[in-house]
Amino acid sequence: MKKYRFDENADVAEDIRSKYGFDGELLDLFAGNKGVVVHKWHHYIPIYERYFAQFRDRPVRFLEIGVNKGGSLQMWRRYFGEAATLYGIDINPECAQFDGQAGQVRIGSQADPEFLNGVVDEMGGIDLVLDDGSHRMPHVRASFEVLYPRLETGGVYMIEDLHTAYYPKFGGGYRSRDNFFVFARELVDDMHQWYHNKGLRHEAYGGHVSGLHIHDSIAVIDKQPVHRPVHSRVGE
Repeated sequence: MKKYRFDENADVAEDIRSKYGFDGELLDLFAGNKGVVVHKWHHYIPIYERYFAQFRDRPVRFLEIGVNKGGSLQMWRRYFGEAATLYGIDINPECAQFDGQAGQVRIGSQADPEFLNGVVDEMGGIDLVLDDGSHRMPHVRASFEVLYPRLETGGVYMIEDLHTAYYPKFGGGYRSRDNFFVFARELVDDMHQWYHNKGLRHEAYGGHVSGLHIHDSIAVIDKQPVHRPVHSRVGE
């Protein structure tokens, strides 16, 4: 991905401000980071703010898949505040060194249902999930299948770096059946079950996916009860 690398001598904050019109505290936390490394695509920063701001300074339970260098959990601790319960998971045992710094770190596979359920049990539930893990299609799907049903009502599930959905080496491909966006389209169809006669493709999620938002390399799935739509005419 070297062709997308930003000039290390250029101004990160100014690039984000000028391109995306965003200038908030999260930008300062990212661009001004002096601690352990945090690595993010620039256009993610305003997207995070859009979906995560409502959970700030609340006892939110946030699970990040993928710890890497530990900088992301540190950024989220500063962003969400001390009331938040922050957990990160990673398959790399070296990430255990970050346990207890900005949040709790547990070592295991994002494709292991028993491990994932154990972490959620330890957290006492989850309100936010950010999948920044292996970015491999089977793993992304496996994590979603376990964690989305356990997401609290009103919660948000975000998957990033989904450009890998188009890469065969990550289990995807432009026309691949395993491309996550194919699954996302099926969720869209299920959201609109009222208007076709094909039924639900994924009954485990059909009554709870209230919104699905696609951005460059990011999918965001909202969880709220879904009701049969009705309409009214009001007024003369």
